[in-house]
Amino acid sequence: MFFTQDRVRLRNFYRETYNKALRGESLEPLEELVADVIREHPEYHRLFDGSDDALDADFAPEDGAINPWLHLSLHVALREQVGTDRPNGIADITRSLLLKHQDGHEVEHLMFECLGTALWNAQQSGQLDQIDSSYLECLKHLVKQ
Repeated sequence: MFFTQDRVRLRNFYRETYNKALRGESLEPLEELVADVIREHPEYHRLFDGSDDALDADFAPEDGAINPWLHLSLHVALREQVGTDRPNGIADITRSLLLKHQDGHEVEHLMFECLGTALWNAQQSGQLDQIDSSYLECLKHLVKQ
């Protein structure tokens, strides 16, 4: 995946990709993935209208704000994980969740919780190598619920 820690650069990539899709231009596979995720979120389409305010905006969770850029990126990350089955087993778990819930978007939102918790715990403990096992255990728990 396109990786950068420069949030404005990443946000510009999303904006350029979506506008390219709107113009009917051909897209690279990653761009198609990003455009699909954006299409599924009409509530965020205002981010792509050309205003630079959206590129610089902060979304503080303590203010109750949901970061739309993070939200979109989590969808992209999950779809890449499932598509490559990394961590190993996530594709099977996702299929089980899809059979259970019958709604791919809902399933991804459920999976966000596991991914976010695993990342936060790994960051707090400094044990990033443990993320796959805790993440997969959380996802397996979702299947059993």
